[in-house]
Amino acid sequence: MNLARFPRIRLGHLPTPLEPMERLSKHLGGPKLWIKRDDCTGLSTGGNKTRKLEYLMAETLAQGADTVITQGATQSNHARQTAAAAAKLGLACHILLEDRTGYTDPAYTRSANVLMDRLHGATISRRPGGADMQAEMEALAEELRKTGRRPYVIPGGGSNPVGALGYVGAALELVAQASEIGLRIDHVVHATGSAGTQAGLVAGLVGLNSGIPVLGIGVRAPREKQEANVLTLAQRTADHLGLPQGTIRAEHVRANCDYVGQGYGIPTQGMVEAVKLLAEQEGILLDPVYSGKGMAGLIDLIGKGRFGPEENVVFIHTGGAVGLFGYPDAFDLPAEAG
Repeated sequence: MNLARFPRIRLGHLPTPLEPMERLSKHLGGPKLWIKRDDCTGLSTGGNKTRKLEYLMAETLAQGADTVITQGATQSNHARQTAAAAAKLGLACHILLEDRTGYTDPAYTRSANVLMDRLHGATISRRPGGADMQAEMEALAEELRKTGRRPYVIPGGGSNPVGALGYVGAALELVAQASEIGLRIDHVVHATGSAGTQAGLVAGLVGLNSGIPVLGIGVRAPREKQEANVLTLAQRTADHLGLPQGTIRAEHVRANCDYVGQGYGIPTQGMVEAVKLLAEQEGILLDPVYSGKGMAGLIDLIGKGRFGPEENVVFIHTGGAVGLFGYPDAFDLPAEAG
């Protein structure tokens, strides 16, 4: 897989660290836990979308666009990183935020990621939950074209075959890092939502014939729908890469969607406990929507004996800790000492 033949703009601090989580592994009694720190990609506090945007923004410029349009939930990490990338490249940025939770607390609607969207100079508009966000973006693009702008529409999460190339690259990077330190990776686990991260990882790891399985912990859709979305995108990404037909098969895609709770972006007790545990055991901050629920799922599966005590499990940290500031009431923290 020759990724160098695809246009790319360097936006991230790569490669990101691959670190052992020794205290957490001991606390849980195994397996051997590792974390791939894609919260350290550097673009506006980092996160997984930076890898995707390196390819998406390259295509934006190649097409002569002067404006990018994207969409996400109110506290979208993708929107924040897109706004930052647009600022860095001198592009106008329009973000459509969908209300998927019904929360009205100003900490949620105006702080955290939303505050950073505005700091990066993005134009924000809101849409109700359940809106056809792709259609809304296309309608906005048409309006902008009438004013002489040249918009480029980025799908939610940056999840299309171009964006997924970022996580094909992450797969190559991870395998190289593991080889360098003599680490046998038995499982890769991460939070999965818009499907691009998991699709890219699957396409990359299967294309390398690595034998490393990927488990996505779902944060939104039911398992059947999530796996179907990932499989379709992984196959489209493989086609984009020029891999042989049939390289990606259904057995390569696994998602566990038992940890969504009441819905996307709505806190769960497991998420709260996972965020606190990582903060206290490893000094690492997760986010309340993706990596927190992903880690909650991983911890619960460890407790159920899903992984062997000597297996090496790599958790992909997809970033987004700034979103914690949008959920101040979710965490029942002790009062300050006298």
